[in-house]
Amino acid sequence: MPLTYIRRSALAAALVLVATGAPAQDYPNRPITLMVGLAAGGITDVTARLYAEAVSKSIGQRVIIENKTGAGGGVAAAYVQNAAPDGYTLLVFSGSQHATVPAVSNAGYEPVKGFSPITYLFNSVVVLTVPADSPAKTLTELHDIGRKKPGGLTVGTPGLGSPSHLIGAKVLLAAKVPAEPVHYRGGAPMMADLVTGRLDFAWPTLSTGRAFIADGKLRALALDADKRWGPLPDVPTLDEAGFGKEKVASWFALAGPAGMPPALVRKIRDMFIQASKDPELQRRLSENGTPIASSTPEEMGRAMAAEWETMQVLAKTLNLRQP
Repeated sequence: MPLTYIRRSALAAALVLVATGAPAQDYPNRPITLMVGLAAGGITDVTARLYAEAVSKSIGQRVIIENKTGAGGGVAAAYVQNAAPDGYTLLVFSGSQHATVPAVSNAGYEPVKGFSPITYLFNSVVVLTVPADSPAKTLTELHDIGRKKPGGLTVGTPGLGSPSHLIGAKVLLAAKVPAEPVHYRGGAPMMADLVTGRLDFAWPTLSTGRAFIADGKLRALALDADKRWGPLPDVPTLDEAGFGKEKVASWFALAGPAGMPPALVRKIRDMFIQASKDPELQRRLSENGTPIASSTPEEMGRAMAAEWETMQVLAKTLNLRQP
């Protein structure tokens, strides 16, 4: 075999090793940034911070949260898509919202091809809530009010395409109730208007809404979950209320820019899986009604592709528009 060929083969093998293995060997050797596309205080932000703390403690390196809001998370997604695929800039996002934004607007990112899927992080449970002084005591009563109210109900969402937005829109469509969505840059600013009565209702996550419900500032009418939640034993699920078919994807996940070496993706996934075993993280997420979830990168990639296909159809069905 010619010596030149041997040298070329050795060089090619070395380049493959550098491209796939080397970046993972000394990773991380500087702080990692988790980009969150929604405002501080909402479920995505709160849970990302809990993971950041657990991962940082596990690997001995800082993990920073940066909130880059706008376009329902689209600004942060576009930023991460265009970042270097070195594992130091990652995105924490809602699967449904990540797919919906580009389905209704020129979002500036490719929801599937633009990213390297890593792993699921958690699932969310949302609860239909109304201000404490609302006359609606049940989901049926709320719908009756909406059919009679000029212009329909006003419903708050933490962002276009969020699970809270989509579940609300699907239930309203099924019940034939007119409503005007009001989109916010996260759950915290939405809750401020809901508590003061500037909104008729919203579907916050349990972690966002539970303190307001416990304090009597909001009333819970229904729960998007497989079973009733212990602290709210009298609140029916959507299945019990007759709207079980209107459920939407509730998973939140971690991804990086497209082109990350597989070895690096696996190492980051292992870091977050290990962090998910932290007892304090498990306790906090359980209390917040956000059960921990995980997946292989391949499983998550298939879910992202399926969600993109679903949302292109659902956006047309619900007549969704970028505000």
